[in-house]
Amino acid sequence: MIRILLAEDMHMVRGALVALLNLESDLEVVGEVERGDEIIPTALALKPDVAVIDIDLPGLDGLTAAERLHEKLPACRTLMLTSLGRPGTLRRALAAQVYGYLLKDAPPKQLAESIRRVAAGHRAIDPQLALAAWGGAENPLTDRENEVLRLAAQGTEAPEIAKRLHLTAGTVRNYLTAIVTKLNARNRVDAIRIARESGWMV
Repeated sequence: MIRILLAEDMHMVRGALVALLNLESDLEVVGEVERGDEIIPTALALKPDVAVIDIDLPGLDGLTAAERLHEKLPACRTLMLTSLGRPGTLRRALAAQVYGYLLKDAPPKQLAESIRRVAAGHRAIDPQLALAAWGGAENPLTDRENEVLRLAAQGTEAPEIAKRLHLTAGTVRNYLTAIVTKLNARNRVDAIRIARESGWMV
């Protein structure tokens, strides 16, 4: 029996997924959470074989949670569910040691089969997404620039970003200018949009 932890914040979607997966004779949903920051404690308590994680979760995004889960409980393999097939996000998922990556509108049988593949130690990635990721552009921003842009996307102003990252406000403004230039954006808001659409920022 493959034991599954399901992380999905939409109640109706989560309920439907639990019902579908429990119809399979070799799959059992042993735990379900609605927030990203609930994944690690629940997984450590239940020791599932596979964690099926939605990318967009409150509390902690799914990819960061998957990364931490791999560190804390390497025996539990992860399969990401997403409604948007962004090449940059798939590359981030692979870097986070994720085994599976599937679109939410995939047929239920494909999800069950992907969970079996992941549990057996194989990759299960939507072929169209894999193709898009192969041809997609690499993120041109440095880790620090990504950090600055992520905070800016949350509505944090330059002085507050500076305080949080132990930088000067001038240095933060320089980073934001560099980000806008690198992404060929019109302004900060446009840079955030480009980074999100490319999957470089969740």
